[in-house]
Amino acid sequence: MSGRPTPHLPSQGAELGTAAPFCPQLGDLVADTAKDGRVGVVVTLPGEGAATYHLRPPGGGAEWSAPADASTLKPVPAKVTHATLLVTDAVYDRRAKQVSLAVLVHYEDGGSSEAALILTPSDMEQLHARTGRILADHEWLPGRAP
Repeated sequence: MSGRPTPHLPSQGAELGTAAPFCPQLGDLVADTAKDGRVGVVVTLPGEGAATYHLRPPGGGAEWSAPADASTLKPVPAKVTHATLLVTDAVYDRRAKQVSLAVLVHYEDGGSSEAALILTPSDMEQLHARTGRILADHEWLPGRAP
């Protein structure tokens, strides 16, 4: 998604068991906990002629400041747009009585990540019934004339 390093990995310079502080960059979307979670875009970094972060609402509007240590700022993840099935076999876990399907989750920012879609037997029955109806109603079903 953001292409940032993963600070929990020793190869990234952080010790195990510690989380690196969040250091927003220009253009990042952040939520400011000191402003009841108000979301803003970072428009000025501390040290660039400013003693604090300067934020502006995504659609424009009045700027506000946040502490230079970013202690009140939290990242705002990109929103999911959709998921697509990956071409892999489904896995049935007999103990948990559920099926796992590999999917690729797509985000607004163009990023994607692999995930597992977990379905119970009831979920599988509903999915089968719904997709069966869709296939039966459309001309592109194999063997049907256009």
